[in-house]
Amino acid sequence: MFDKKAFTIQEQIEQLQKRGLNITKEDNIEHCLSHISYYRLGEYWFSMQSDKINHIFKENSTFKDVIALYNFDTELKILLFEIIEKIEISLRTKLIYHLSHEYGPWWFQNFDLFIDSRELVKTLANLEEELNRSKEVTIKNHFKNHKADLRFPPSWKSLEQTSFGSLSKLYGNLKNTIKSKDTIAVEFGAVNHTYLPSWLQSIAQIRNYCAHHSRLWNKNLPGTPKLLTNPPFNWIQDIPKQHEFPKLYVHLCLMKYLLDRIQPVNNFTERLNYLLMKYPNIDPNAIGLKPNWIKENLWKTQ
Repeated sequence: MFDKKAFTIQEQIEQLQKRGLNITKEDNIEHCLSHISYYRLGEYWFSMQSDKINHIFKENSTFKDVIALYNFDTELKILLFEIIEKIEISLRTKLIYHLSHEYGPWWFQNFDLFIDSRELVKTLANLEEELNRSKEVTIKNHFKNHKADLRFPPSWKSLEQTSFGSLSKLYGNLKNTIKSKDTIAVEFGAVNHTYLPSWLQSIAQIRNYCAHHSRLWNKNLPGTPKLLTNPPFNWIQDIPKQHEFPKLYVHLCLMKYLLDRIQPVNNFTERLNYLLMKYPNIDPNAIGLKPNWIKENLWKTQ
């Protein structure tokens, strides 16, 4: 039975010191722990412990290093959230444009176009909730002006309200015979429908971690994206092995590959490299970063 009691901030500090974490007056730890919970920070100092059963810290472990890890992770998520925003907007645009021209404005309600009907029902239920919650004038006016039309608003209105996760599910659930599914993949440099769904799913998951402020550093990510054997555009030569896929690096590469199609001139490489230089004590292996990553054709700056 779980019987631990809640600790005061002073008790938290005393326990950390007892376990061997070096804390100085300059760390202002009382202030930190009043704004960032002990349990949240524990995800960052866990790697600093030599005895993970009794939670004993390695020699010379400092609270300053814990905060550096936390800040690095925060800034990394801010960077990736901006990158993913561009991918999300592009995917939304392509879905709306290509499918609306191929099958009409309400293609996303056409069950004949999708592989898994039950999955589509879930996606549409989520979309309905999002539309009902929406305060957007375009949505409110649509329902006001078209009360007799029981359909969703057309795709260019409805899909602007939905999440990246729902968009990736819509794309992945399209039947493989749908021409637009391959067209979108080609425009993203993914050759055909075989590869892009897994890329989008993994990126959508990372987007959720960023949006909900979950730890991304040193995290084992779910899902296994399918990689192209011979991509038509710049890619990496030092390809991670299958057991390395849970690390962030392969997902960063996919984001960069997609971003290069969306915004050919971008500063993703510079911003990622700056972040690593800003926090030199960060172990690049924690996110699966390869030693010569910046020299890869994918990451080379223009």
